[in-house]
Amino acid sequence: MVDLIHHAVRVYPASEPCPRDAQLAFRIAACAADPAPIDADVTDMVINRIIDNAAVAIAAINREPVANARSQALCHPANGRAGAAVFGLPSNQTFDPAWAAWANGVAVRELDWHDTFLAADYSHPADNIPPVLAVAQQLGKSGAEFLRGIVAAYEIHINLVKGICLHEWKKDHIAHLCPAAAAGIGAMLHLPVEQIYQAVQQAVHVGFSTRQSRKGEISSWKAHAPAHAGKLAVEAVDRAMRGEKSPSPIYEGEDSVIAWMLGGKKAQYTVPLPQPGAPKRAILDSYTKEHSAEYQSQAIIDLCFKMRGKIKDFDAIKKIILHTSHHTHYVIGTGSNDPQKMDPQASRETLDHSIMYILAVALQDGKWHHVDSYLPERAARPDTVRLWHKIETREDAVWTRRYHSHDPAEKAFGGRIEIQFNDGSSLIDEMAVANAHSLGATPWQRPHYVKKFHELTDGIIASQESKRFLDLVARLPQLTAAELRALNVELPEGKLLRAVRDQRGVF
Repeated sequence: MVDLIHHAVRVYPASEPCPRDAQLAFRIAACAADPAPIDADVTDMVINRIIDNAAVAIAAINREPVANARSQALCHPANGRAGAAVFGLPSNQTFDPAWAAWANGVAVRELDWHDTFLAADYSHPADNIPPVLAVAQQLGKSGAEFLRGIVAAYEIHINLVKGICLHEWKKDHIAHLCPAAAAGIGAMLHLPVEQIYQAVQQAVHVGFSTRQSRKGEISSWKAHAPAHAGKLAVEAVDRAMRGEKSPSPIYEGEDSVIAWMLGGKKAQYTVPLPQPGAPKRAILDSYTKEHSAEYQSQAIIDLCFKMRGKIKDFDAIKKIILHTSHHTHYVIGTGSNDPQKMDPQASRETLDHSIMYILAVALQDGKWHHVDSYLPERAARPDTVRLWHKIETREDAVWTRRYHSHDPAEKAFGGRIEIQFNDGSSLIDEMAVANAHSLGATPWQRPHYVKKFHELTDGIIASQESKRFLDLVARLPQLTAAELRALNVELPEGKLLRAVRDQRGVF
């Protein structure tokens, strides 16, 4: 059990200066800089997360948003230093680290299929990996140093998510990602606390945006937003390393983010961080996705697979009610009041955030596929639309309490499905956590991540490239700087869309 210090965070009026060592950004910086030992199971999970990121990035490598982000990176080749690699391209072809972080961040996020952590807010903490890796490759860091940075980034990110709710105030969750990535980069580079503190403050200041990126007609910006946060984090660290200062105190100031973007001048938050010298273990609280869909749908998809065998006639269904948490109901359920979530012509990004659509397809098909389950013809199938429009969600206080519970044995992200038939009968079942969750029916270990990597990359990359990457990442703590620069996945020549610089944009 990690010893945590629970830091109280509030707004200080201008007449009451907030001491530097009491500021959350300073405490984040001190935590990041603390040279605590890294536990073996934490190292193992970092490797799992890197494999997971690579798998979903390569599966998305030629999708339009990913190809476009890559085409922007191609306009910014490395200049004067080693540079950073971009997924799909040869590792010896390197780029400005901020733009490599951008391209790789979009690739990782496009399919919405990597790790997640849900608490007071929600997050995908593996979004920290692309910017930290890009800087590591640029500055010739070893695998052990890169590992240190990732562990710190996860620690900061997950604990911010535990303590500060963003979506309540309609702010996008990348506001926690940006300072976490900056802190992780600072930890990797062994920067002094003062420089990390300044980088974190800039990252918070520029990292806030609204939740409209995940509301209404969801666009490809959903995948770009975390990559943008990573890019901003790289720039914040660079500026701090040059001796520049940032708005302060960024959380507690009278006109800063808590006062005007979050709970207001009377708000109080509590953010846990490990005490000095304690191992950083927060990454073990995160969980990956078996299915390519919003995390709150993972257990529901598994539950649909379980229930569908008991349904003889889908047209005999009168209504389906999903009893679930506040967050699921209001963000991806009917409580969102987004008509797009019931629209057969909606974008893939919108369907991914419609638990009604996901439930209908999973119940009918008994499987989930990252491409086939979202095809326009699949979404428009008349029998699916009929079933889809019979589904509603309702908040259940028990599921909301379990969603926010700090007890791992009670915490849950699922719900109870109640299927009502025309003849008056009903079918009811529930599931608390997805099968792949650490407390699920089949908790994921290294072989599951490797299997996912093979399933998503076979036919896209060469078998020898697959083996090379998996063998390399397995030795992460021992990697030299040269080997870390090769921690990338290349596509065979001619298989990558937009592999050369073009003239379509400004750059």
